[in-house]
Amino acid sequence: MLYIIGLGLGDEKDITLRGLEAIKICDKVYIEAYTSLLSFGIASDGLSKLEKLYGKSVIVADREMVEEKADSFLSQACHSDVAFLVVGDPFGATTHTDLVVRAKQMGVDVMVVHNASVMNAVGVCGLQLYRYGETISIPFFTETWRPDSFYEKIKRNRDLGLHTLCLLDIKVKEPSLESLCRGKKVYEAPRFMSIGTAIEQLLEVGQKLGESAYNENTTCVGFARLGSEDQIIVAGSMKQLLTVDFGAPLHCLVVVGETHPVEEEMLGFYTIKE
Repeated sequence: MLYIIGLGLGDEKDITLRGLEAIKICDKVYIEAYTSLLSFGIASDGLSKLEKLYGKSVIVADREMVEEKADSFLSQACHSDVAFLVVGDPFGATTHTDLVVRAKQMGVDVMVVHNASVMNAVGVCGLQLYRYGETISIPFFTETWRPDSFYEKIKRNRDLGLHTLCLLDIKVKEPSLESLCRGKKVYEAPRFMSIGTAIEQLLEVGQKLGESAYNENTTCVGFARLGSEDQIIVAGSMKQLLTVDFGAPLHCLVVVGETHPVEEEMLGFYTIKE
């Protein structure tokens, strides 16, 4: 059996009882380490906390392992129980449907254990989940690559009066372009997009396109370390949020659409007071 287990958003204690029971019967335990991070990370200290709770060794699975070498641990699941751990929910912000398809094609049984993800945790600010439109991802701009395809999705959501959840780029174990050109991978230091960078890029795209689906006065909500004990939630205009220090990653952003009075009342608790 392949168990795909959501870990939630906070720390090692956010795993469900069902998920913990599944891990304890597994012969191998892998943790996916490139689409998100737990609040305490997966460095040696964070990993040791997981291993202490589980009573098992945990193997860190980077993007290269999952995308190029998944057959190695999927084949293990043909004759033993294997756990694949995912921060948040297995089918939340970044889906792992490809892994499920490949497992089923190999004849491996799959059991999914769900948990909280950013997709539902953003409801804490008071904006109602059924009033969200399509979620977007904002990638880091480079000198030569400054995509704007997400703009139309935000515009479409706002035309319908809907909120937009913006997931911000993270770079973990990314090979540098120079090293790829030389044929030998050298990995860049991890980078995590901040709310400030996301807003600056959103405003740059709006200015470049000469359109006004949003502007510096548009209300947004910034979230940092959502689901952890030290989470930060701040609502205000884009211009105001640029002045806020949200601290350590991970960050995400919501561009607010039309609001209901009940939403406004709850959102008021997080709004910057002028």
